[in-house]
Amino acid sequence: MARGRPMKFEAEEVVDKAVEVFWRQGFAATTPQNLVDELGIGKGSLYNTFKSKHHLFELSLRRYSAKRVAALTEGLEGPGPVLPRLREAMRTLAGIGDHRFGCLIVNSVAELGSADEGVAAVAKELFGQIEKAFRSAIERGRAGGEITSRNRPAADSAGALLAAVIGTSVLAKTGSDPADLNRTLDAALQAI
Repeated sequence: MARGRPMKFEAEEVVDKAVEVFWRQGFAATTPQNLVDELGIGKGSLYNTFKSKHHLFELSLRRYSAKRVAALTEGLEGPGPVLPRLREAMRTLAGIGDHRFGCLIVNSVAELGSADEGVAAVAKELFGQIEKAFRSAIERGRAGGEITSRNRPAADSAGALLAAVIGTSVLAKTGSDPADLNRTLDAALQAI
């Protein structure tokens, strides 16, 4: 026989909302009361369902990462030229023009660094998946003749694009001019 009141919320929807809260405020500035207020759940439900603020934060990072990878893969796959797809993927990942929050994962790594093994693990996984998707797109572009430069291995070029995205994401958070940010990403693409 089950005890207590039944949950009146979907945990996945709460995690989606938590992504937005943590992305906007960061981990340290988000209090349990902020989460209760913004997620529309009670404090007891927060802790009974998600164990702790940190556990909800890790779930949020994983949800954010999964959505980023899914959108990236979808955006880079398919027929047609690779370079415009890469450019748009890089703009999206860096957050150019969409908002001034930067990338939730980059922000979290900057805030918590390697002191938080969970955050570092999520970041390494996401960055590895992004780099792999970039490498695959570069290889397709080279095989199709669209990318003619072979100055460096595709893996190295993919790593350079990832670094450009991460740096541009930080610049986007400072309110830098989107035109300047686009020029930065275009320069990185031209170097592959």
